[in-house]
Amino acid sequence: MVDKNLTPLELRKMCRTGEFAKPTSGYCPGHAQANLIILPKEDAYDFLLFAQRNPKACPVLEVTEVGSREIKYMASDCDVATDFPMYRIYKDGVMVEETTDVSKYWQDDFVAFIIGCSFSFESEMIDAGIEIRHNTEGRNVPMYMTNIECLPAGKFSGKMVVSMRPIPPKQVVKTVTVTATLPKVHGSPIHIGDPAAIGIKDINNPEFGDSVTINPGEVTVFWPCGVTPQSIVMNSKPKFAITHAPGYMLVLDVKNVDLKE
Repeated sequence: MVDKNLTPLELRKMCRTGEFAKPTSGYCPGHAQANLIILPKEDAYDFLLFAQRNPKACPVLEVTEVGSREIKYMASDCDVATDFPMYRIYKDGVMVEETTDVSKYWQDDFVAFIIGCSFSFESEMIDAGIEIRHNTEGRNVPMYMTNIECLPAGKFSGKMVVSMRPIPPKQVVKTVTVTATLPKVHGSPIHIGDPAAIGIKDINNPEFGDSVTINPGEVTVFWPCGVTPQSIVMNSKPKFAITHAPGYMLVLDVKNVDLKE
């Protein structure tokens, strides 16, 4: 059993050696977590423009120098090719492999985008007395494809992915208030209530992550998700891309309080 109160650096080193390869929700509480997309330089500007136009889904925390595997500002001693617990390799928009280390794929023209993750605000929700159901049940957060179109940019276009947490009605306003203070990790919900209104056909069958128990009377609350770049890759079909596996995040040294606005 891995101690959830490890320091971010300790957890990253366990990812680097392959000792840790699990979803990261609940680990290193108080520290921000991040999504990933790595693209060749020829596609990087289009994606940066896409993220700028869709900041709720793709809040960029840091962009690496061309060819560099090092994050300089959000974490120290951090290698983007080894320090996520799990990665996905996409070729022409098709996911062809999951792996714990992408060093063998690294190219001198790669640019990595570190994108805010909603796991970051979960510790703030817990502090406010709000249950995080997927943590309680030991599951990955449920994530869904939606009918919400992102604003296109260059070669990139597609639909938003959302994460969901069931919330008791009396805590919905508190949930919105708490998460709204953290726009750099998706901020306030994008939708509250009827899943069908945003194109979700079956709330018990998420496209990514795991289903969780939704108790009678609870409200389904949805946030923009950093898996959206994977939806965009599948739709836009760039020749090559590397992402994190959904729910398998990079834990950063920076704390959630440092990202509040």
